[in-house]
Amino acid sequence: MTQPSTLALADEFPPATREQWRELIAGVLRKSGRLPEDHTGPVEELLATRLGDGVTIAPLYTAEDAPEGAGVPGVDPFVRGARPLGANPDGWDLRQRHADPDQAATAEAVLADLENGVTSLWLVLGEGALPPGSLPTVLADVLLDMAPIALDAGPEHTEAAARDLVDLARRREVPGDALTGVLGADPFGWLAGRDAELDVDAALRTAAELAGRCARDWPNLRAISVDATPVHNAGAEDAQELAYSLAAGVAYLRALTESGLSTADALRQLEFRYAATADQFATIAKLRAARGLWARVARECGVTGEQAAQRQHVVGSEVMVTARDPWVNMLRGTLACFGAGVGGADSVTVPPFDAALGLPDPFSRRIARNTQSLLIAESHLARVVDPAGGSWYVERLTADLARRAWSAFTEIERAGGVATALRDGSLAEALAATWGKRERRLATRKEPVLGVSEFPNLTEKLPNRTPDPRPAPRGLLPRVRRAAAFEALRDRADAHVAATGARPGVFLATLGSAASATARVGFATNLFQAGGLDTPSAAGTPEELAAAFAEAGTPVACLCGADPSYAESAGPVAEALRTAGATKVILAGKPGTSTADGYVFAGCDAVEVLTAVLDELGVAK
Repeated sequence: MTQPSTLALADEFPPATREQWRELIAGVLRKSGRLPEDHTGPVEELLATRLGDGVTIAPLYTAEDAPEGAGVPGVDPFVRGARPLGANPDGWDLRQRHADPDQAATAEAVLADLENGVTSLWLVLGEGALPPGSLPTVLADVLLDMAPIALDAGPEHTEAAARDLVDLARRREVPGDALTGVLGADPFGWLAGRDAELDVDAALRTAAELAGRCARDWPNLRAISVDATPVHNAGAEDAQELAYSLAAGVAYLRALTESGLSTADALRQLEFRYAATADQFATIAKLRAARGLWARVARECGVTGEQAAQRQHVVGSEVMVTARDPWVNMLRGTLACFGAGVGGADSVTVPPFDAALGLPDPFSRRIARNTQSLLIAESHLARVVDPAGGSWYVERLTADLARRAWSAFTEIERAGGVATALRDGSLAEALAATWGKRERRLATRKEPVLGVSEFPNLTEKLPNRTPDPRPAPRGLLPRVRRAAAFEALRDRADAHVAATGARPGVFLATLGSAASATARVGFATNLFQAGGLDTPSAAGTPEELAAAFAEAGTPVACLCGADPSYAESAGPVAEALRTAGATKVILAGKPGTSTADGYVFAGCDAVEVLTAVLDELGVAK
């Protein structure tokens, strides 16, 4: 019996075509009423998802969609990984961040991390964080030849912190090539996120001097962090974040080569920092695209080979974390970490789930590091090199994102470079436009935030954390969070509770049978509680509803029921409620019933509605 040279698993079935798929999908869309009679284009246009940066996600991908040029892991263009065996066969570098100004507490936390799976440390120094000069105390029991150190000391203290770290290593007789990590010089990141008045030219000279010393004396220590998270934190889409990182990286290459370093040595001095979100496929594609794009920059500069491989530190997004229902941040952090690991990150930081509340405690730090340890040791993510490779969806998304990012990068370069884009406000303007569109999606809950704009918990007990003592950022770019608008409404309602002892509310008047009203009662409850409003409810005759409304003690009511119930009962019930003292009667359903003073429905501007209700209730701003 001869064995076939290839095994075709579907050989016994006739081949399926895209046209057959389109015909089947068209039938489903036609039955649901989603296919317009005059539609002539491909049906996938009706099912496609368009991202904010212009990339379109199709409902179906086949081998025809796979782009060319992804290469193989460890080989230029490095899309599939910077090294042949992935970031590390035993797992990527687990980097934990520490910023508690209490030196003794941080020293203890650092040891707890290193003893329980963390492999490198990210230390924040400066105002409100670790005090300058604290490295000898914080690192007293840390083996510097085993644990890489990433410094984040800002423009005021980076040079001194670097000197303290190197002096500490010398006193301990650590060989120069055994000291690893990154010194964290990042003038453009500082200008964007920390100090709008920064003298960038002077900061670049300092960064170049540090890079020269690293190249000469500490070959495994990098001087510069190309931190794209300030742009992400200002509301950037993925293509904008990538474009900024390329523009900043190129500017650093210019400064380093002008100071005397070769291009290859200058490339080795950069570590790139990106944000990972709960959209795991977007994160995977972004990191793969980033490596390919940077390899292209290196080729344009005449460098190929391992020096062109981008080193990536990936951090869980600050934009996605919530202060309300913070436990959900564990899920967001897990998805972000998964995307970072599968995307080929060299180092990963998972923020503690309580990061939006203040300084983390030992429990939240343990959960953060264990999130990574479990994905490495139990899910074995690091044992597969580029697990997303071969996915037509991910490969196409990577290529499309890279194309958009390169176009945005060249626009920045044509306009004068990253420093000009920051100083003249053009980058901030572009990010504001991007975030404005996303704010609209958030306000209408087309992009829901679990635990905040969807399924809020008014009885939750938030963890008690020490407020973060760091000052508000003073950079050229703002900081945004997805949950900010809804959390501000919740804060407003909670302040009212603290001042009066009573939670403001909206009375839900159920019309018709419980079964027919359940969907809209649930919708209205979810909506109003997202603004911190209580939602007492009752059913019955107009007279019974009026009595229950009076007992609820609120002047705002919402009618909830099926459309037939509205036609029959909305008028009498609304009249009874107004007689009982209602100043505003809202209807849960599409506009069109003259009885109501307002309407709430799927896709309405929830922030606008909730703000108006709080105003109606006299809740102080």
